[in-house]
Amino acid sequence: MKELKRIFKLKNIGCGYLYFYLHFITEIACFYFLTKYSNGNMIVWLVPFAYDALAFVPQSIIGYFSDKHPKINLSFTGFIMMFIALILYEYTKLNVFIPLFIIAIGNALVHVNGAEVTLKNSEGKLSHSAIFVSGGSFGVIAGKVFATYNVPVLFILFLIVTTIPFVILADTYKNSKKEYKCSKFNYVDKKLNPMLVVILAVLVVIIRGYMGYGIPTSWNKSMLETVYLFCIMGLGKALGGILSDRFGIRKVALCSTLLAIPFLCLGDKIMFVSLIGVMFFSMTMSITLGILVSVLPNKPGLAFGLTTIGLFLGTAPIFFIKINQTLNIIFIIIMSILCAYILLRILRREKNDWFLF
Repeated sequence: MKELKRIFKLKNIGCGYLYFYLHFITEIACFYFLTKYSNGNMIVWLVPFAYDALAFVPQSIIGYFSDKHPKINLSFTGFIMMFIALILYEYTKLNVFIPLFIIAIGNALVHVNGAEVTLKNSEGKLSHSAIFVSGGSFGVIAGKVFATYNVPVLFILFLIVTTIPFVILADTYKNSKKEYKCSKFNYVDKKLNPMLVVILAVLVVIIRGYMGYGIPTSWNKSMLETVYLFCIMGLGKALGGILSDRFGIRKVALCSTLLAIPFLCLGDKIMFVSLIGVMFFSMTMSITLGILVSVLPNKPGLAFGLTTIGLFLGTAPIFFIKINQTLNIIFIIIMSILCAYILLRILRREKNDWFLF
């Protein structure tokens, strides 16, 4: 209880909760759309692939633009685009790729705005952005559930409308100064070349993105079990930032990456074991973001955009390549150890660091 109170007292932590909700509604709208279209469609794989490309890749460009023009409210524009996209899909006979393009770009705008505002208000802490990012997992599964059980699109449109006061309130967290930076992010070993750090951090995101789709989960056979899976993912993403602020990013990065291995590999048929692994696995999401912001303190939007490019590059192969379970487990073990080593070398030593290397 004492630790929970400490989290709630973090300065500006409210912007993390506000953007948690905005991210939650964003993913509900997008995955409602994707699930609705995917049901029984012959080109089911092409739409999600195009969505990932449109929603993830442009975020670096949007982030760079937002860094230059921080006063523009990207979230408001993003929700308008999602609202329009759902109306076009539901009530017109336009080609599906038109509303797909609109909803994906709307998604990207909200993501970049949420990342930038939470990072700039966190004073070097990871909890704010981690809480924001975690909202996406809950929104993804909620959108899937609503579409699967044929919830009317009017309800989803209503949820989008509910974001208006939250968007306005979240905008008050923007600093009144012309330019404010993320100068307190200081997680990287200063001896390393910044460009090398960026490349290695994005490589970790690419690996984790691919692994996220390759986790053995043959136990997942029902909608309820899928709900458990996505909720634990969301919890892990939030805990990654919260625990890093409490115990140190280097400790959490190494422990979560390595501890996930046995649970992911042995939990294929045992839900409880698998979910523990998924929780550990999900913790590095905010850690890689913290690394990138540490070397790009003046460009938090661009830093966040680089993580989404990494996610797309990591997830893209799953649309074209399938490997058997044995190779998949070997891949998880080798790549997790590689990621742990990279993170250990990138992140600077902290006070009371009990690692010997």
